[in-house]
Amino acid sequence: MVKLSVIVPFYNVQQYAPDTLRSLRANARADFEFLLVDDCSSDRTPDILEETAREFTDAGLAEVRVLRHERNGGLATARNTGLDAARGEYLTFLDGDDWLAPGHYPELLSRIEDLGCDFVRTDHVQCTARARSVHRVPYGRRGEVLVPREVILPADRSTPVDYAYAWAGMYHRRLADRGLLHFTDGLRTAEDRPWIWRLHREAESFAVLGLLGVFYRRGVSSSLTQIGDVRQLDFIRAFDQVIRETAQDPEAAQLLPKAVRTYCAIISHHLGSIERFEPPVARKLRSLSAAALKRMPQDILNDALDSMDAPRATRLRRLRRRPVSAEVAA
Repeated sequence: MVKLSVIVPFYNVQQYAPDTLRSLRANARADFEFLLVDDCSSDRTPDILEETAREFTDAGLAEVRVLRHERNGGLATARNTGLDAARGEYLTFLDGDDWLAPGHYPELLSRIEDLGCDFVRTDHVQCTARARSVHRVPYGRRGEVLVPREVILPADRSTPVDYAYAWAGMYHRRLADRGLLHFTDGLRTAEDRPWIWRLHREAESFAVLGLLGVFYRRGVSSSLTQIGDVRQLDFIRAFDQVIRETAQDPEAAQLLPKAVRTYCAIISHHLGSIERFEPPVARKLRSLSAAALKRMPQDILNDALDSMDAPRATRLRRLRRRPVSAEVAA
């Protein structure tokens, strides 16, 4: 029986894939499977993955399967491909340019089995060039089984739904069987935002662990966080989904202020660094963001803007007054 399925999408990361794969080797176990999803790479990434699969098989370390996309679908779609193929009792994710500390997965698996909860979340190390910084799940109680929806609030503070990294944790298969682990196909950025909100609204139990073992590489030139093109604007589709699905929750009145305030903060963040976008994309960012503000529940939006600092609130109120076409507003 496969105990753990590890889903790792790769797209044109030949420079970083060897580090990622070496770290998987240092986390291998005979009852683990590694699902390496090549999202239609055009560099040497596919060759590197095939070589690794043969090496793992020859050494009897763990089962490795290489899954190929005929066309690039993005991170969300690649993760879904891995989820559909996974057979493990537990599941987790890693990105193709990140890496793990030796023994991280066996330790994390032991912890979640001891706790018996639906999922666990962990801290991580962010790596930017030579700099290293620890980023922690924004919740203080560690190693204790909790109800996920009870930690979504308060609206005006960072909470676990703001720590959306899918690879910073491990998940029981029962969540996949309930449809809670799949991502929205085609989202090119912010794909983990609807995902983490759904997980916290609908799963029954989780825990936060003070366990460091994932090294997240920032500043990669091919990463969408570094590219100011139109794909970055998928955050609007992602947060529209968060608002739409949260509005259907029985506790929508309590949860929507958090969703709306977070959406506003993300819009303001992108507007504050709008110079990194190509000019046509910058114009589209403004018009789509103005339309998004008009779609939000207006009474909740008013309260959110009143609770924000003056520079962000002023920026968003100015944008809110911007006229938008019927096509953009839809």
